[in-house]
Amino acid sequence: MESPPPDRKHPEAAIRRITPWRALPPLTAVLLGLWGLPRGAGGGSGGSMWRDESTTWQVAHRPLGGLWELLGQVDAVHGLYYLLMHGVFGLWDGDPSDGGLWALRLPSVAGTALAAAGVAAVAHRLAGERAALIAGTAYAALPPVQAYAQEGRSYALVAAAVAWATYLMLRERWTAYAVVLLLGCWLHEFAVLALPAHAFAARRARGWRWAAGAVLAGLLPLAVVSARQASAQLGWLGRPSWQDWVAYGVLVAAVALPARGAGDRDLVRVAVPLALLPPGLLMTVSLVHPWYVDRYVLYALAGLAVLAGARAGAGTGARWLPWLLAGALLVPFAGWSVWLRTPEARKDDALAVAAAVRERARPGDAVLFMPSRRREWLLSSPGAYGSLRDVALSRTPAESRTLHGTELPPDAVRAAVLASPRVIALLDPPDQPLDRHPAEAAKREALEQAFDRCSVTPVHGARVAVYAWRGRCG
Repeated sequence: MESPPPDRKHPEAAIRRITPWRALPPLTAVLLGLWGLPRGAGGGSGGSMWRDESTTWQVAHRPLGGLWELLGQVDAVHGLYYLLMHGVFGLWDGDPSDGGLWALRLPSVAGTALAAAGVAAVAHRLAGERAALIAGTAYAALPPVQAYAQEGRSYALVAAAVAWATYLMLRERWTAYAVVLLLGCWLHEFAVLALPAHAFAARRARGWRWAAGAVLAGLLPLAVVSARQASAQLGWLGRPSWQDWVAYGVLVAAVALPARGAGDRDLVRVAVPLALLPPGLLMTVSLVHPWYVDRYVLYALAGLAVLAGARAGAGTGARWLPWLLAGALLVPFAGWSVWLRTPEARKDDALAVAAAVRERARPGDAVLFMPSRRREWLLSSPGAYGSLRDVALSRTPAESRTLHGTELPPDAVRAAVLASPRVIALLDPPDQPLDRHPAEAAKREALEQAFDRCSVTPVHGARVAVYAWRGRCG
């Protein structure tokens, strides 16, 4: 008979392994993630949801066949995440205006907890238990990490995959490394930028070269499809702004400070490239092909957290310096954390737009999206959208295998608007540039030709305007 495992003979051994560095970072991530999860106004019970999350909501609710058809046309880069969320909504669903935001965002809370645990494991491997505790907890508390812990998108899960792939690299578990990093790349393909960062520590290992090759080969089908979709997918992006470069400079300085005092070369070879290479490479490429958004490389913050934890946990030099810095950042970080849990922390609020439409719409009203991509504001609120006539719509998102549907030609749009006695128009804020597409110009010309603007209601990131035939606003 086989002898029982050591932990069954001595249960206290298993208890001892649940040390603070293992438990506190993911627990911190969960508590911060659950705090104000719906992002209600003023911390209220209501919630908010911005346009990217609205996309997750409406796409993940499509039938599997329709979802597969969509990914062949657009958004393949998020395909695995949409499939995951399709499964989540199959198990737990609800109206996003009434508690359903928890199902949308809890996977990101779990992803952040896994990422914090992975950061702690990397720091433990490189610098010991104290560094692990500080690094994992610091990662969970970083405001950008908190932001994407509460967002119905893939970035927190990608960060978890990269953090654990980094740990598996240190353990030289190459098969598991390839599987986990490839999973992160299929959740968002820019996770592949972790490979050149890992090369600084592992390029001489034959096993890593094979694993890296496997990741690249496994990512190739997604890369081919998404490259075909890139012009439509990322056409809204511009080249990195001066603010982006300043933020990157701040990151470089924040990495250089603890790295200069780190005597362990392995620590520097792992953490510094992970923190600096993914954003730096993506920003450089974006000078030619604008692809940079900071959330695409959120996982780079793991490198910064590992360095900070190792320096603070080393107890060398000026011991008080890390704690002085943490104290100085406590107040602004706390204020930032509170603000992140308000609707104003995102570009717009699709649920607020839908509520404003419900208040102003009458039976038989037409709805006009200006520009058409703002249809996203109502697609996740079918109760508000379904009561209106979408007069410019030619084919629905599902029928057209697109995110926002397709619209009629300009002349048909103009005629449909002119035939509608009352129109609810959903507009960008006044400081946004006008879309010069002919169909958008036709919408504006029709409203100017035959309608009075009866009212306009500013909503966060949007405006809801009511138009009626000339002289019929009363």
